[in-house]
Amino acid sequence: MTHMPMVRQYRTIWISDVHLGTRGCKAEFLLDFLRHSESENLYLVGDIVDGWRLKRSWYWHQSHNDVVQKLLRKARKGTNVVYLPGNHDEMFRHFLELQFGGILVVDELVHETADGRRLLVLHGDRFDAVVRHARWLALVGDAGYDLLMAVNHHFNVVRRHLGFSYWSLSAYVKQRVKNAVEYVGRFEQAVADEARRRHVDGVVCGHIHKAEMRMIDGVLYCNDGDWVESCTALVEHLDGRLEIVDWMQLRALDPMRPAMTLAHAGPQDGAGT
Repeated sequence: MTHMPMVRQYRTIWISDVHLGTRGCKAEFLLDFLRHSESENLYLVGDIVDGWRLKRSWYWHQSHNDVVQKLLRKARKGTNVVYLPGNHDEMFRHFLELQFGGILVVDELVHETADGRRLLVLHGDRFDAVVRHARWLALVGDAGYDLLMAVNHHFNVVRRHLGFSYWSLSAYVKQRVKNAVEYVGRFEQAVADEARRRHVDGVVCGHIHKAEMRMIDGVLYCNDGDWVESCTALVEHLDGRLEIVDWMQLRALDPMRPAMTLAHAGPQDGAGT
């Protein structure tokens, strides 16, 4: 693993789609990222907890609890932590404008970068026609995604024994299947159109598990990705520059061996420092 003793300082961090409460969540990797990163603002852009999955069956690893404790600790130490619920943690939308452990819950917000750009921040599920108009189909799709992730895991176990590196089946499907590509494109366009309608410079969202930062018809579209497969975050540097951080690549983490992160990340104190 790459040796990284220094804590990285950012002005703002955006993370989403952690899906705590699922077996696919890379909570150890996120905990490692949070230990090595400090910021003035930390935006949790939805689907941090997977309420859909927890309703079907209960799963809560100690590392998931450590992530929650780490977030609460950052809020106590002065980080401006804001929770913007998504569709999988929509139960928190009943508590908008309230604070829990110093973490404010809001539906959306506008963030101004250090260089003066105004960015609309929201999860993005309202721009997903399936989630809005066919919830049953969204639930079926969620179950299908679970199956795909399970197949992906066993497939990579075989690849590992054969000496091959990790390969994401779901990412391949998103990139190659025509309907999936069209769905992502429509989502990105719809979110960018909303930002333009609001007269802001850009938008930050999650929801589709695809990290991206590009201009769409004059609007800066940013998606911070997820912590199920890609383990990515969007960060704002102190000068306002934006960057997508790929934590698995940066730290040379093996997605098939998540426990290695806690063994090398630093002091074994649960939520860390």
